[in-house]
Amino acid sequence: MEFDQQLLVNTLKAEREYTDLPYSLHIFDSLSSTNQTLWELLAQGEKSTCVVIATQQTAGRGQWGRQWVSPTGGLYLSVGISPKLIATDAYQLTLASAWGIAAQLRKCGVSVGIKWPNDLVLDGRKLGGILTETKVYQGQVTQAVIGVGINWVNPVPQTGINLELWQKSQNRQPIPCLEILTSRVLLGIESGLECLSDEGIGILLSRYLDLLINMGDQVYVNNLLGTVVGVTSQGNLRLRMAAYDTKELITPEISVEPGTISLGYCKSSV
Repeated sequence: MEFDQQLLVNTLKAEREYTDLPYSLHIFDSLSSTNQTLWELLAQGEKSTCVVIATQQTAGRGQWGRQWVSPTGGLYLSVGISPKLIATDAYQLTLASAWGIAAQLRKCGVSVGIKWPNDLVLDGRKLGGILTETKVYQGQVTQAVIGVGINWVNPVPQTGINLELWQKSQNRQPIPCLEILTSRVLLGIESGLECLSDEGIGILLSRYLDLLINMGDQVYVNNLLGTVVGVTSQGNLRLRMAAYDTKELITPEISVEPGTISLGYCKSSV
């Protein structure tokens, strides 16, 4: 799949009124992993704000060590940053990126939502996901790589959806090409990180929750039923638990870390 780098550069410059891009672009047809390649470039002395883009990954990584199937025709990119965050707040980078990308696509008329903690969803199916990796020194995040995968024209599983087929089903094409999609994703990451830096996690979290499709979902934790009521500033899912004692109904609230439970795509479950 041919990728028009100049079209991407021109689009980004027009959108943000850049004279020069604030990051360097490294574009490949196929890579083992865009995150891995970016880490390697950083180790070789590349500036931290570089971007790696591919339309296929042969060894893509998902959250918690899972394989990310990345066939030809998708968008796979990684962005390097040097955030000023304490290590315990590192997941805020994922929250910011998820909200920013979803918000940018929604501006184009693509009704993307967020499934906790890091999935982008469209019509109830997975459109893409985010994997943030960090390096930490003395409790501070010194470097981070934000990896994003978006289904463009690639084949997807039953729980997935690709953007090109969705656009055909809508008889419209708000995202006309892969380069425009790439610009939307990069601008989304930028805007999400800007919101986190300039307005703080409180504002960012409220915007993230506005697009979260899981609010009000019910899920079992240790055989107890809980209802999703929010997300903490560290990215944990807030659940209001319903438990009966001998006299009254009590509803304590707990939070669970990403990777502890799966909300699924059909019905919430452990």
